[in-house]
Amino acid sequence: MRTGSSTRRFLDTKLRALKARAQRLNRLTPRRIGLRPEDLPYAPSRAHFHAANKRLATIGNAINRHIAEIERAWPPATAEAALTQMAMLDRRIDRLRRTFGMFFEVMSQRGSGFAQALAAHDAIALDCYTVVRAALPGVFGGPLLKPLTYMEHGYSPATQRRGVALARLLGDSNPFPVIRIPWDRDNPWQSVFLHEVAHNLQADMGLWQENAQAVANRLASMRFDPLVVTILRRWHKEIFADLAALLLGGTASVWGMMEFLAHPGARALTYRPGGAHPTGWIRVLILTEMLRRMGFAAEAARAERVWRGLYNPARGHRLPPVLLASVPRVIPAVVDEIAYQPRRGLGQHALADAIPFTRADEARIRRGGIQIAAGQVPDLPPRFLVSASRFALEAGAEPDAIAKLVIRNLAQRQANRRPTAQPSPAALVA
Repeated sequence: MRTGSSTRRFLDTKLRALKARAQRLNRLTPRRIGLRPEDLPYAPSRAHFHAANKRLATIGNAINRHIAEIERAWPPATAEAALTQMAMLDRRIDRLRRTFGMFFEVMSQRGSGFAQALAAHDAIALDCYTVVRAALPGVFGGPLLKPLTYMEHGYSPATQRRGVALARLLGDSNPFPVIRIPWDRDNPWQSVFLHEVAHNLQADMGLWQENAQAVANRLASMRFDPLVVTILRRWHKEIFADLAALLLGGTASVWGMMEFLAHPGARALTYRPGGAHPTGWIRVLILTEMLRRMGFAAEAARAERVWRGLYNPARGHRLPPVLLASVPRVIPAVVDEIAYQPRRGLGQHALADAIPFTRADEARIRRGGIQIAAGQVPDLPPRFLVSASRFALEAGAEPDAIAKLVIRNLAQRQANRRPTAQPSPAALVA
């Protein structure tokens, strides 16, 4: 490197600073993210910390190897070469920083006033996986880290499923699912949360591609217009999550989704080209068809009557005519294909077999709603408490009272199932 001593000293110092930054973000512990002893019952599990630290260690080891390669031939022939080498190292450190930051943001919220609500939603998500394991043992092919919930801005809940490359991590994937809950949607009656858990179930059951192709093949065989086939194939993920949410929560899930989707007609009756979500008006008709298939015809008719009263395409719409004309035939076909046809990923069982829901379950949920409205916690699985909470809300129970009662109970269940709610002192050392 033919440069002056000042330039060489500058580049050497820059490299030293990079090396120092590379050692700053190598490990996460409960103490480092600010959790106090009283927060630990609601904290992410040891396995979640282990998975996060394993990912950080993988990136950190790659950084260390890169540093060793640079140091073996330092200084390079030119200053430009030195800057290029350090830019590549800086990118690796950026990946470490982004990964550390994401885990820190998600996990450190367990030291806030939202800790119990997040632990409660963890319990709901875990229960959704538990019912699938009970119905179809072996469907997941082994143990899986449960989804971890966190609070963030945004209108609706959302999920980043396991193993998906994330732009914010420069293409790295997250080792466990994370589900975003908007700051104002941490109440226990949000049916859309079951929808987000269902996205993760679909991915972990290996049904992503199988369902898409099955829907396309079914509609093509029925000679639907190619545009309709393309649209429904594109919507298949959201339809799957909607139908699974009904199987997880029963009739209340339809009303909860209707609340979420009830917008002015200009939105509910407008088709968005290329969008992944079904147009709102059609989406609820898919939900009511699913209710009929589940054996709740009267409730389906009531929900559809409300929806068609709110929205009538005859008063104006922005839907492709061929899509609108297909609705009476295409909706039953799609519901049948996604929820009631066997899948290889489910061992030749259907989604309705993987998440069984009966009239007895619905009756338990409705009785549970009455109990919650009376200030009592019913003996229900966590996923059913979502729907029971909504029935209590519909019955006129005070929203804050419902939330405090159910969230506290679910958070305690989550704390109780941890083998060691209080980690050893060594585990608290940053």
